Parts: sequence; C-alpha cells; structure tokens
Amino acid sequence: MIRVFIVAASPLARGGLENLLAMRGVSVVGRSASLESLSEQIVDVEPDVVLGDASGDNAEALLDALLSSNLATETAVLLLSDHPRPGWTAEALRAGVRAILPSEVSPEQLAAALEAAMAGLVVVHPSAIAVALPAPSAALSPLAELAEPLTPREREVLEMLASGLVNKEIAAKLSISEHTVKFHVASILGKLGAATRTEAVSLGFRRGLVLL
Repeated sequence: MIRVFIVAASPLARGGLENLLAMRGVSVVGRSASLESLSEQIVDVEPDVVLGDASGDNAEALLDALLSSNLATETAVLLLSDHPRPGWTAEALRAGVRAILPSEVSPEQLAAALEAAMAGLVVVHPSAIAVALPAPSAALSPLAELAEPLTPREREVLEMLASGLVNKEIAAKLSISEHTVKFHVASILGKLGAATRTEAVSLGFRRGLVLL
C-alpha cells in the first residue's frame, strides 16, 4: 500500500484529498499545512509520496519552499495545481517534483500518478505540457541585438539562475539583499524580453550569455 503525506494550507483541502485517497485504498500517514511543518514529521512517518496542494496562491509559495529544500530529491513529490504561470511547471520538475496534475484530478488518475511517482517516473497532465514546452517556432526565430546589454552583475545573476539557485541563495552568494536580487532579475527579464526566469535562462544560452 502506498503511504502518502498530504501538504495543504487549507484544512478543507486536506480533508478532501484524504477522502479522495481513501477511495483508492491509499494510506494517509500524515497531514501538514506547510512544507516547514512537514520536515518535523517526515522522519517518523516515512511516506512513499508527498502530495502537495499547489492551487491558487499556494503555487508560488510551495514551489519556493521546494526550491529551498532537498525534499523533492529525497522523497517523491506530487503536486496538484490549476493553471500555473508559464515556466512554473518546468521549474517544479527541475526542483525534482515527480508529478504535476490539475486539482480536479480523478481518484483513478491520482492513484496511477502516485504509483508512477513512487516508481521513479515523471507524470505531467496533458493540459500542462503546452504551458511547460515552448513552441518550436519561438526557438527557431532569429534573435535581435539587445537594445541594452546586461551588466556584469546581471550576467552573474543570470548564470546563477541557470544553475537553479533561488533568490535567497543568490543573495547569499553575492552578499546582497533579496530585494536587490529581485531588482536584477526584473532588469534581466526586461532586457532579454523574457516573461519568466526559465525563458530568460533559455535566451541567455542562445545569446551565449550563459556558459554550459
């Protein structure tokens, strides 16, 4: 039997997920309102999969918490999220998340995804694929010269973004504030014409601003 730990900010969401899992005979070994409180319990319960509710406003907070922890590299993580921003799905997968499904997933789909995640496979719902993968034509279009080049510090920040570092880690490495990092990231996005950090890194590689 699959052992699942539920992480959801809303008590209503936690109860709904537990009922959904009970319909498929899945064992819920714990519940938590956040990843921070999960870390205090996970050693004792040893779940096979952590099931996180990343719907609505929880999406960014949960992803940031995953990026700043090693949870997804040590335990299979499955997230439920509705219409995340472009780049969110790719960032979650790079953070080690094994499965991303819509919140209105059926009990059968959820059970299948839990088994796949526990087996080490990656599961992405078809509705998320178009958002996660850029259109081929965009990748082939020629790049115009930048109206304003990146500063040396902005190139440093871009390199760190490409390495998967979050704002807090970049701030620590450069001995600057997180607010300053956010300012640099916003400037990088504007100069490169990128909508997301992921797109900025991709454009940085294409322009030779990021070294492999």
